[in-house]
Amino acid sequence: MPAANDVLKRVLLGRALASHRLGETLLSKKIALPVFASDALSSVAYAPDEIFLTLSFAGLAAYSFSWKIGLVVAAVMLVVVASYRQNVHAYPSGGGDYEVANENLGAKFGLTVAAALLVDYVLTVAVSVSSGVQNAASALGFVKGNEAIVAVGLVVLLTAINLRGVKESGAAFAIPTYGFMLAIIGMTVFGLLRHFLGNLPLAESAKYTIRPEPGFEHGFVGMGAAFLLLRAFSSGCAALTGVEAISNGVPAFQKPKSKNAATTLLLMGGIAVTMLMGIITLANLTKLRFAENPTRQLLENGRPVPPGFTQETVISQLSKAVFSGATHPLFYVVVAFTGVILILAANTAFNGFPVLGSILAKDGYLPRQLHTRGDRLAYSNGILLLAFFAIVLIVAFDAQVTRLIQLYIVGVFISFTLSQTGMVRHWTRLLRQETDPAARGRMMRARVINSVGLAMTGTVLIIVLVTKFTRGAWIALAAMAVLYVMMRGIHRHYDRVRMELEPPDDIVAQPSRNHAVVLVSKVHNPTLRALAYAKATRPHDLTALTVSVDPNDTQALQDEWDRRGLDVPLTVVDSPYREITKPILDYVKRIRLDSPRDVVTVFIPEYVVGHWWEQLLHNQSALRLKGRLLFQPGVMVTSVPYQLASSDRRKDDDPAGTYRKPAPRG
Repeated sequence: MPAANDVLKRVLLGRALASHRLGETLLSKKIALPVFASDALSSVAYAPDEIFLTLSFAGLAAYSFSWKIGLVVAAVMLVVVASYRQNVHAYPSGGGDYEVANENLGAKFGLTVAAALLVDYVLTVAVSVSSGVQNAASALGFVKGNEAIVAVGLVVLLTAINLRGVKESGAAFAIPTYGFMLAIIGMTVFGLLRHFLGNLPLAESAKYTIRPEPGFEHGFVGMGAAFLLLRAFSSGCAALTGVEAISNGVPAFQKPKSKNAATTLLLMGGIAVTMLMGIITLANLTKLRFAENPTRQLLENGRPVPPGFTQETVISQLSKAVFSGATHPLFYVVVAFTGVILILAANTAFNGFPVLGSILAKDGYLPRQLHTRGDRLAYSNGILLLAFFAIVLIVAFDAQVTRLIQLYIVGVFISFTLSQTGMVRHWTRLLRQETDPAARGRMMRARVINSVGLAMTGTVLIIVLVTKFTRGAWIALAAMAVLYVMMRGIHRHYDRVRMELEPPDDIVAQPSRNHAVVLVSKVHNPTLRALAYAKATRPHDLTALTVSVDPNDTQALQDEWDRRGLDVPLTVVDSPYREITKPILDYVKRIRLDSPRDVVTVFIPEYVVGHWWEQLLHNQSALRLKGRLLFQPGVMVTSVPYQLASSDRRKDDDPAGTYRKPAPRG
């Protein structure tokens, strides 16, 4: 069984890599772009949907603001990209926003950023995969109605790919990422060309009018209009998610790390802005309609659309219009690459979450297992943890992007704002010490860039909190608060354990004597092996202990013990209530009470089996007993294994001849 498991593991994950080969997994810019920027690039597939969807509350009159909102979102993205280019140069170690806030604002702010990012990474996987599945449903009919199941399966697939290592996952995702960029930019260029030639068709939904929701029947004016515009802007800012992932992943770049990371950031920002504005422009030129509640808001000739009406995504509608219908091969190319990139966008989180988790584990805020690299030099435990929580969200929200998106981007803008605040303080502190005019000039320019970034991200954060809090953002904030408290508790625990384990300056007094106790249920090979091993430790005294539950069984055991002439005394403890654990604990406690400075070593014979179901049939009493004995001061617990045939134990592995294959019956 272990051999079969190893073979399966190697087939799925590949051969294990030695630690010295870590440098071979570093990424070039052309591979780093799809690895770290797929989230930000793919967000243009659903950020326009959210802008039009939100504006639809006020009817068609509000659609005229879509391109203006797009421009503001693009401006914010470019400022944030410029700000993070300063981050990667100043903090190339991979801590990203967490390291910036922790060093410049203090541990509490650093932990706040960490909690926000961890929650947002989980949401990135859930939103990206769910959005990809919804886009795929427009071309693949069997996906409709099974979105959550398909999404969970895709998360499992992404997990397996990422467990193979960062470089392999990046190579696997490069073609779909570049294909998506070419598909969207190509569709935009072709659509604009057809517009200038005067033969760009309208979108299928152009025939509909949009009925305003209650509150906007009298027009798009007043405070309601202003609030709706702010909400549309905050939804469009989902396009900025994933920008911070590159600053967290600088160590994964090839040298020069900071320069390559900064270049990748610039490429990502320019491409994402181009695609975002291209989609919004085409949507307006084709008079596309996209409503929050299509069966209530979309009207054809004054009548609502039928109850079974299915509203396709913005990109799906645009590709049908630009390529003159759903039968054109390029329509399927665009839809296919969009669906794939939305699913693969989760790869950004699969790279960012484990790295951040590793740094937090190293600092003592998360379990230390998250700091350990797996066979393929990836942080396997972090990858599995991210996948688990993402699946929980997908199932809980039934893979509905509109519901999940309300929880989204709150965390990322909290981290943006605190990171930019930390960078402003970072440059201010360095300027106090720097005397070189050229260096001071560079620092002052960097501080101005980060200050503008702080102003913008802080403003967006306020807008997001105001417009999204009651629509689900409070759930994300609550999750961040819980995570923050949990990480503080883990840190206190590790501090307390470290203090307890710190050796004293004076010499620790050694125990006076060692009392050995071998637990006996029957006289068989495991018992005899445990007795032999206990003797080899040369204890002060040695006794065999059995608990009498059935008098007949106990008498048979005593007779067999005497017949074999074993030179270790057999102590029988009566148990009228048929308990096993408590009588043994009481016996051990009495020894400790009589000799407080002595130690007691309890030897427990255990079977080693080869199948999981066999484990259920053996060793259960031993497990319970060990769990109780471990809490007893001055008591050592030693398991003495005995390999059964199913454990694949070979005779040539047992030179002492202890193992004997059971003789066949009959």
